[in-house]
Amino acid sequence: MEFSKSIINDIKDIILTSRENAIRAVDRQRTLMYWHIGKRIFEKEQQGKDRADYGTPLQNSSLTNWYLNMELGFSKDKLNYIASFIEHFQLRIQCIRN
Repeated sequence: MEFSKSIINDIKDIILTSRENAIRAVDRQRTLMYWHIGKRIFEKEQQGKDRADYGTPLQNSSLTNWYLNMELGFSKDKLNYIASFIEHFQLRIQCIRN
């Protein structure tokens, strides 16, 4: 079966658009995942305070670190980065509201 050049270009555009949409969907989900992780840490560890107490249990627990690193591919540094993301975002929201 022979396809015309316009049909081939249409198929190519459909494939490329679908790939781009899939990448955007994955990026959106990853951002939401980081948001929810950071929010959970903020709520649990900081309990509404501006800063968490030094040596918080979640960040220093060897079992937590092992599980997040081995089972999910999250390092302690990545977890701290995600937690700081929500902290900075919360501060910006407070500034905007005031």
